[in-house]
Amino acid sequence: MQDSLYLENQLLIATPSMTDPYFQKSVVFICEHNERGAMGIIVNHPMSITIEDLLIHMEILSPENRQENLPAILSQPVLAGGPVQRERGFVIHHPAGKWQSSFVMPNDLTITTSRDILQALVDNQGPARLLAALGYAGWEAGQLEEELINNSWINCPVDFQLLFETPAELRWEKAGQLLGVNLANLLSTVGHT
Repeated sequence: MQDSLYLENQLLIATPSMTDPYFQKSVVFICEHNERGAMGIIVNHPMSITIEDLLIHMEILSPENRQENLPAILSQPVLAGGPVQRERGFVIHHPAGKWQSSFVMPNDLTITTSRDILQALVDNQGPARLLAALGYAGWEAGQLEEELINNSWINCPVDFQLLFETPAELRWEKAGQLLGVNLANLLSTVGHT
């Protein structure tokens, strides 16, 4: 059973006291959190490339096939998932499906890292809802807990509408609204009670 102190399958929302420019106004889906540390994927920092561009770069899709009959989901921007291993790809999706390398969360939200899911997208056989990201965010043991104590983050349960239906540039604000908070109005020196 998962310890309730761990934030796996939660969203981390950067507060105004987050001083690291890479994480300012970030929303991070926490994929793993335990006594060894934490790993998450930033879900609201779109890059200037689309999933289609990425598939062409990876030679899964040929440039000649760009124009016609491609699933609309391929026009989504790829997300900058974090500063660690920026060349490593992650697909956050629902439903789970059967892919070569996937980690299924308790709510059937899934992280897949294998190429077969990308080929399935081209063949219009991939999951209906997904986000693609390059890189991830990582915390050593105790580091995330310290950032939480310092009010750099607040957390909330993962929300499928936020992930899959809200435009990336609005996810930070909408994540605060899930908690009934206007994040822009939070003071950077809020204390704990």
